[in-house]
Order: sequence, then C-alpha cells, then structure tokens
Amino acid sequence: MKNKKDKITFKRAYAANMRAMKLMYSLYPQMVSSSISLAVWNSLTPYIGIYLSALIVEELSGGRDTDRLIKLVLVTLAVSVAISLVTVFLNRWKNTQHSGDRWIKFEHIISQKMLNTDYANLADTKTSEMLSTIRQNNNGGGWGLNMVLYNAEAMLSSLFTIAGGLSLTVSLFLTRVPDGAGSLSLLDNPFVVIGVIALMLAITLVAPMITNKAEGYLARHSGDHNLGNRLFGHFGFLGYNTDISEDVRIYRQDIISEGYNRDKKSTFSSDGVFAHLARGPMGLLAAAGAAVSVIFTGIVYMFVCLKSMAGAFGLGSVTQYIASVTKLSGGISSLVVELGRMFNNTPFLELIYEFLDIPDNMYKGSLTVEKRRDRSYQVEFKNVSFKYPGSNTYALKNVSMKFEIGKRLAVVGMNGSGKTTFIMLLCRLYDPTEGEILLNGIDIRKYNYREYMDIFSVVFQDFKLLPQRLGENVAGRVSYDRELATDCLEKAGFGDRLEKLKDGIDTYLYKDSSKDGVNISGGEAQKIAIARALYKDAPFIILDEPTAALDPIAEAEIYSKFDEIVGDKTAIYISHRLSSCKFCDEILVFDQGSVIQQGTHSELVSNTTGKYHELWNAQAQYYTEQ
Repeated sequence: MKNKKDKITFKRAYAANMRAMKLMYSLYPQMVSSSISLAVWNSLTPYIGIYLSALIVEELSGGRDTDRLIKLVLVTLAVSVAISLVTVFLNRWKNTQHSGDRWIKFEHIISQKMLNTDYANLADTKTSEMLSTIRQNNNGGGWGLNMVLYNAEAMLSSLFTIAGGLSLTVSLFLTRVPDGAGSLSLLDNPFVVIGVIALMLAITLVAPMITNKAEGYLARHSGDHNLGNRLFGHFGFLGYNTDISEDVRIYRQDIISEGYNRDKKSTFSSDGVFAHLARGPMGLLAAAGAAVSVIFTGIVYMFVCLKSMAGAFGLGSVTQYIASVTKLSGGISSLVVELGRMFNNTPFLELIYEFLDIPDNMYKGSLTVEKRRDRSYQVEFKNVSFKYPGSNTYALKNVSMKFEIGKRLAVVGMNGSGKTTFIMLLCRLYDPTEGEILLNGIDIRKYNYREYMDIFSVVFQDFKLLPQRLGENVAGRVSYDRELATDCLEKAGFGDRLEKLKDGIDTYLYKDSSKDGVNISGGEAQKIAIARALYKDAPFIILDEPTAALDPIAEAEIYSKFDEIVGDKTAIYISHRLSSCKFCDEILVFDQGSVIQQGTHSELVSNTTGKYHELWNAQAQYYTEQ
C-alpha cells in the first residue's frame, strides 16, 4: 500500500506526461506531429466506411433504387481511395520522422544530459544507479519516455473514436419504436434507455479498470523485471563474451550459467515471480476483463436487434449501430486503459526528471580563450587542494606549481598518490576545493568551459576506441581531413599496420558495426589513441598512464616516440613508473596528494634520501636492458 504522499493523482500524472510531450516536441516536433496526426486520422476514418456501408445495406434492404445504389457505391469507392492516399501519406511521414527508432531519440535526450552535466555528477554512484535503472525500465517494460508518445497516440485515438462513435450512436437511443410494437414499446421508456446506457457504460469502464489493475502488477514488479533482465543478459549470453572466454573455460563458469538458466524459480521461468502472477491475480484479472467485454457485446446486439425487430430502423442502421457502438465502447475502454498506463508510467517519468534535473553547480565562465599561434599558455596551480564529492579526505593538498610553455613535464608517484586527480583538475573535470588554477594569470573558472577544454588533448589510462571507421576514431567526427588523419597515424607509429588494412582509414575497428571490422591489439589501440590526440592539435598534450599494461621498456619506447612528434606543444606524462622521466625537462613527484619533490631527473635521482631516488632504484631492474 502506497503512502499518501506517494499517491499518484491525476494532476501529478498529467504534469509528468505533459512535460514529456513538451520535451519531445521541442526536440522532435515532426515525430510528435506525424504520430498524433496519424492516430487521429485512423480513429476517425472507419466511421466514414461504417456510415456509407450502412446506407448501401439500407438501400439494398429497402427501396433498391439502382441509381442511388450506384451513386453510393461510387462515393464509397472514391472516399476509400482518398482515405487510402491520405493514410499512405501520413504513414510515410511518420515512418520518415521515426527513422532511427524512437529508442535512439529518447536515448539522445539522456545522452545530452550526460554530455552537458558536471563531470562530478556522472562520477556520483547515485547518478550511475539512477541512469542504469532508467535504461532498465525502458528496455524491460518500455516504461518512461518511450511509453509517453505511444500513450498520447492511443489516448487521442480513443478520444476521437469516442467522438465519432457518439455521432453515429446517439440516434440509436433517440429513434422511437413505432406504435403497435406491443411489449417492445418498453424500449422507448426513458428509464429503460438510461438503464441500458448506464449498463453499457459500466461494463465499458469495468473491463479496462480490471486490465489496469492487472498491468499495475507489472509496474510494481519493475524492479524484479530489471533484475531478471540483468541476470539473463549476463548468464544467458556468457558464452558470447569473448573478452572473458579464457576464464569461462578454465573455471567452468558455464556451469554457473547452466545452473541459472535451468533454475525454475528465476524471474522469467515457470516457477518465477511473473509465472506466479500470471497464474494468480494477473491471469484472473485478464480473464475477468475478457469476460466482461463479451457481456458488453451481448447487450449491444440484444438492444439493437430488439429495436430493429420493433421497427425502429432497418437493417442498414443495425449494421451502423452495432459497429459504431462497439467502436465507441472500444474507444472508452482504450481511454481508461491509457489513463491507467499514464498513472503507472508517472513514477518512471519522475525518475527521468530527477536525472535530467540534477543541478550543475560548476560555473561555466564566459571569457574567450585566446587563440595563440605561439601556443603561449601559462598554467599555474596556487595552493590547490581537492576532496572528491562525499569524501572527507584530501586527494590533493596545497599543490603549487607552474607549467613552462613547450616543456616536457613528468608526473610520477605510486598508485593513489594524486596524479590522475591533478590532471582532472587541470582539464577542469572538477574544480578545486581550495585554491585556484590560473591560465595566463586568470582563474580558469572564468573562461568559457568548452573553449578551455579545447586546449587539451588527453590520452587517459582507460581510453576507449569506438566500433567505427579508423579515420573517424582519429578525428572524432564523420567528416574529417583524411590526409591529416593518415599523417597522425603514421606519426604515432601505426603506419605499417595501416598499409596492411584493405580499406585503409575506412576500415572498421572491431566487428560490432561491420563483419569486415578488424580487431586490434592493445599496443595498436594505444597508437590510435595517440594519433587522436595529435589530430586535435591542442597546445597541451597529456598521457595519463595509457601504457600501464605494457612492460616498462615498451612503455619507454612509446614515450620516446611520442616525445619526437609533440613538437612545440607542452607535454605532460603521468606514470607511476619512471622509465619515461629521463627525457623530461622537469619531474613532479606526488605522494599522498602532495608534491614532495620537483626537479630534473639527474637532480632528483642524486638526492639519495628523496622519494624519487627510492622509486628509481626499486624499478631500475625492470627498465634497464641487460
């Protein structure tokens, strides 16, 4: 039982759904307009056919005027052709606007928030859990934004179906039985008419209310559905995951999967939660709803046929009334069902709004970052300290230093010493908790956020390449300078491999998007990532331990090659190993969030009591060739 504060009122449901419709219309007006137009058109046009068919049947059973019949048939054919043409046009319009699938369009709404929100929000565990739940709701039960447009189409269709049905049904209750009909004259009694209408309406409302109650079980058990999907997505497809195929074979993880897949009590199995619901309340409610619908059909046929037998109208009107009353009832039932879905979908929409409304507290700035051909950008850290959101421990403490333009800077230290945090603050993924970072003497928070980030090219430790064409990966866009992309790949040491690729820079990486895609090694991926950093041609270029999985000698080779091609850029190398430090102009040694040493390799290694000397001697056996 929900608390009173959790009770979904019509006002709350309406507000949630209207916000969704406004959001979708602002982004995809043609998609919304085409969907609504087709729904309205399809709900009204059947009544034209019903009305014209009734006139033809009436004429055939009555006067049988040949000329009138010919006219009615021709009009019916002409109207049918016109309706078909308009329907084809509306369908084509809708299909064109829905190309790429609604799911992708709704995913775009979520992705835009992810791209534009503060990085700190994305790093928050609560945000990650919220985002995962939103996607699970959509993929599993179709709840959320995906439901709204379908719901709106169905509701509008229902409303216009009701309007059309009423226009052809009102006369059924107003047409009087002629005198001399005997006991059937009772059908004209206002109380009988009102009673029949009330009974029809009651049955019409009861059936969808039962359906809504049944569907409510699905909404309440969405958490079970999401968990079941996640488990099935893992265990059901474990054998397809080539990244862990070695572990699966060595440790026989297929046995675990088989145990799950054969478990009769798992979510979607024969003894699972949904099977119990289907055999229990959901199944009973569904059966009850179907039974009530049959009762309604029987009442409609009985009332219409009795009035026709009494002489109130002819055979043509019988056809019209039965068809229109049935559609009218269907429209009312559908409206009630969709209202129920609108209510059930409200909490799922509100979760999406909670995500979309996550506040962005980072000041984005407005100053333009000067485009300097001499790449003369000076960066200074002044007493910078930082705590990650929700933590009481400083990841960085009182860091002060300056970058010299065009120099090579190494940042070293043990894991967890603050190296990556230092880079995140430099790139303004986070703002300092204390102190300030200056660009050419101005606090970086005052600069336009996007323009400031554009002065950095970074190869992160956990960089990702996309299953797209090689050139698109390098350039980060579909339209790009092919010669420049090729040159960057060659400079990054990928030239030999590039020559062997049949489609060159048009080759797809991996096989996700193309069966002709190529799989690449970790070292090749690193070279492509470096080429991507070169293509951006930013004045600052940073390598944040992208080679940590390599042995120290291979890492030193990549760093030395990279040092040759960065030119006049300011280069920063982040590593917990020291094999790349010897060629750098200056080295920062981090320990427990603080810079404890700063100087050249020769200066630091000669200080026998310093941390750098300790690290150097501890690692020398790994990066000194015998």
